[in-house]
Amino acid sequence: VFDPGKNKLLRDGEAERWVLYDDAGVPIGRVAAFINAKTAHTEAQPTGGMGFFECINDQKAADILLDASRDWLKERGMEAMDGPINLGDRNMFWGLLVENFTDPPLYGTNYNPPFYKDLLERYGFQEYFKQLFFKRSALEGVSPLFHRKYRQLMNEPGYRVTDARGRSTEQIAEDFRTVLNAAWVDHDNFKPMEQATALKIVKSMKPVMDPRLVVFVYHDDRAIAMYISLPELNEIFRYVNGDLNWWGKLKFLWHKRTGTVKNMTGIVFGVAKEYQGKGFEGVLIVYAEKHIVEKKLYRDTVLTWIGDFNPKMIRVCQNLGAENYRTLATYRYLFDRNKPFERHPVIGAEPSGREATG
Repeated sequence: VFDPGKNKLLRDGEAERWVLYDDAGVPIGRVAAFINAKTAHTEAQPTGGMGFFECINDQKAADILLDASRDWLKERGMEAMDGPINLGDRNMFWGLLVENFTDPPLYGTNYNPPFYKDLLERYGFQEYFKQLFFKRSALEGVSPLFHRKYRQLMNEPGYRVTDARGRSTEQIAEDFRTVLNAAWVDHDNFKPMEQATALKIVKSMKPVMDPRLVVFVYHDDRAIAMYISLPELNEIFRYVNGDLNWWGKLKFLWHKRTGTVKNMTGIVFGVAKEYQGKGFEGVLIVYAEKHIVEKKLYRDTVLTWIGDFNPKMIRVCQNLGAENYRTLATYRYLFDRNKPFERHPVIGAEPSGREATG
């Protein structure tokens, strides 16, 4: 992550790390501060990042770490810091766990003790947005409403739905990029994904991908909607003890192919803007039901990282009968303590609809 040779975000950005020790020389905390040159100047004020935060339950210790991050960012022209976040994309290791500390952590998500919330909020961080995680049984059927939408849309000429079985990595990557760029166009600071980036992402997923969980809707051979899930990898990683040597890789592949994984994690769910509101979410879900639920391939499905600023996607999850079972939060700290605080704008709302607090 912190190697400029491997993380291209550091070729134009910067990062610094600190470890805090007690009087006996025992490490009691750590933190990193960083500037992502691609996003730092796209907010209402120049905004850096704080992450990789670990600390004992001691406010003084936390303040020392957070002060170091703040001062370092301020010296480089930043006026706020978000955290705890990752030096990269929002979809991995982003946000602080604030609700449900009992269920096992999901792959790619942060886990932390409950007291971290108090450490950050007492320092002065405010909640910028929540990240909601929804869960539903993969063994239950969906509402008849989704089946009606499925029949209606699939009877119209030019539409079809299929999974990724038999498709090449390049084809999957291009369909993924096509839908992503058309569906996320209204999201703040979104930049269209390039072909090389999409190919890199799909190649990284391919070893753990179940092609039955990668579903696309097409209109005249153009991908217009997608639902991509992965087997919950932490259910496999516990058998390899974090060691992916040759023996660990063999155990990983064996458990992947023999039904060890009982849960699937939805990582991307999107519909091209011009096709939104027409029921294509139902097409994706009914297809998944026919090919996954009826065969009882998995027990539960988790829909991850639904921002509380995205009411349309929240309604889709609720209509599926999914329940919000876990919540993370991304916090923001304004260096000017007199500046009014604004939460993340709601997608589709007018700019005046932002919630401001002092």
